Amino acid sequence: MANYYSDHPEIGFYLNHPLMARIVELKEKGFADAKEYDYAPVDLGDAIENYKQILDITGDVAANIIEPNSESVDLEGPHLENGRMIYASKTYENLDATRKAGLWGVSMPRRYGGLNLPNAVFSMLSEMISAADAGFQNIWSLQSCIDTLYEFGSEEQRQKYIPRVCAGEGMSMDLTEPDAGSDLQRVMLKATFDEKENCWRLNGVKRFITNGDSDIHLVLARSEEGTKDGRGLSMFIYDKRQGGVNVRHIEHKLGIHGSPTCELTYKNAKAELCGSTKMGLIKYVMALMNGARLGIAAQSVGVEQEAYNEGLAYAKERQQFGDKIINFPAVYDMLSRMKAKLDAGRALLYETAAYVDIYKCLEDIERDRKLTPEEKQECKTYKRLADAFTPLAKGMNSEYANQNAYDAISIHGGSGFIMEYKSQRLFRDARIFSIYEGTTQLQVVAAIRYITNGTMLNNIKEMYEGLEVKESLQGLKNRIGLLIPVYEESLAKVKALENQDAQDFLARRLYDMTAELVMSLLILRDATKAPELFEKSANVYVRMTEEDVIAKMSYIKLFQVEDLANFKAAEPETEA
Repeated sequence: MANYYSDHPEIGFYLNHPLMARIVELKEKGFADAKEYDYAPVDLGDAIENYKQILDITGDVAANIIEPNSESVDLEGPHLENGRMIYASKTYENLDATRKAGLWGVSMPRRYGGLNLPNAVFSMLSEMISAADAGFQNIWSLQSCIDTLYEFGSEEQRQKYIPRVCAGEGMSMDLTEPDAGSDLQRVMLKATFDEKENCWRLNGVKRFITNGDSDIHLVLARSEEGTKDGRGLSMFIYDKRQGGVNVRHIEHKLGIHGSPTCELTYKNAKAELCGSTKMGLIKYVMALMNGARLGIAAQSVGVEQEAYNEGLAYAKERQQFGDKIINFPAVYDMLSRMKAKLDAGRALLYETAAYVDIYKCLEDIERDRKLTPEEKQECKTYKRLADAFTPLAKGMNSEYANQNAYDAISIHGGSGFIMEYKSQRLFRDARIFSIYEGTTQLQVVAAIRYITNGTMLNNIKEMYEGLEVKESLQGLKNRIGLLIPVYEESLAKVKALENQDAQDFLARRLYDMTAELVMSLLILRDATKAPELFEKSANVYVRMTEEDVIAKMSYIKLFQVEDLANFKAAEPETEA
């Protein structure tokens, strides 16, 4: 019987990540829970075995319930009845199966009913569920909103809401409005304090809200009257049981049909303040978005895997000109690049997730006691790494998911354009990944300061110098060594332009070069440890990186500020 965990040993490989022992040590806080909960691990080996069991259960549910339901969910989709969203019928089966399997609130401490899973393992679950149905992954993975409530809410709010999520209630983050998309400073949904009821009231409209009729909402609203920027925004908790919010419209989308995207009307809806006023956008949404972006990276890797599977299976069966098409260079070149992007993207995902785990665990420990100076430095180091790597992981994997889904259709030829084949659905689903939770262009904006200030260059050099590879991979490492000065020269050239428009124009090229060098080093590391899984991909990916970095270097080297005029289709419009 199929199992999305055991069928893909590349996932389980990352349970042996170099930082995993430290993550478990911090997450389990000396394995103190073992005294109170008989299912809590007693040591590192026990923790890893627990993770494997949860991954195996999820792999089974994903392969044998969620994936078989995916076509029906895609065709039916959610609908609207009397101001309420109704899921596709098979979505309810998926929800029931994941609840019975105990796959809700999994990142939360055991005292609230959670499984205390690290982010890296949550990302593995997320990847598998996405491979089965990316639309359902949206609904399921939004449980991670509870991390923000746990981090910034009061203990009373934790005890009130976290057990409900652990029992399987859904969440949403209500951020976007008709006039506030990427620019969330323009949010105008109004929050006013009701002195008589001693609560906050929310009024206004939210748009493009994923899983918008959820049980528990985190809502960004303007609490400070007269303000127009991010400093006037706060975060609120809205409980659907309180009423006051209706679904006005469900969007008809290109893909992820099972995931309801709603327009909501708030009419004097009762809400609770989460954390402090005025910190909604500045602090809390940033935490939400970073978590969501890592979630999209995992979602993307799942679709990268499924698109590769579909292309490979078809190429093995399809015959043309008397031979299986998998034997044609044009096809196996495409497949090898798909697999290389998948393996390199997955390596970046779990590297980033590990960085997030280290600093998040340390921040959690700090709620109970002071960190030692060494722990404070460790927390600072890994937070900086997580901030630098998260936009790379989200941006590159979302682009790779689009590319792999596109190539899967190409391998299928005309059949790929027919709705009966899964590849068309993967293509439709993947398109949103590089748009929502921050477009790839915004991921470039988030990453570029770590690139231009030399942080990523130093990271790349440190990774390279500390990398020991097996003899058969030494030549590939040497080739990366020759690319690092090329990258450094390109970076210096862009900075020397001293023109912000030109630097912004070239930023995407620096971003791609940075990410590709990082992923090349990661996949070489992984190929040394597990050549049977990654050596072929390492050979392909390093050559792809070489091809791309040298081409981008040539482009940057010849670029002049005056060249910008050639790319402007028209004079920029000014606001009236």
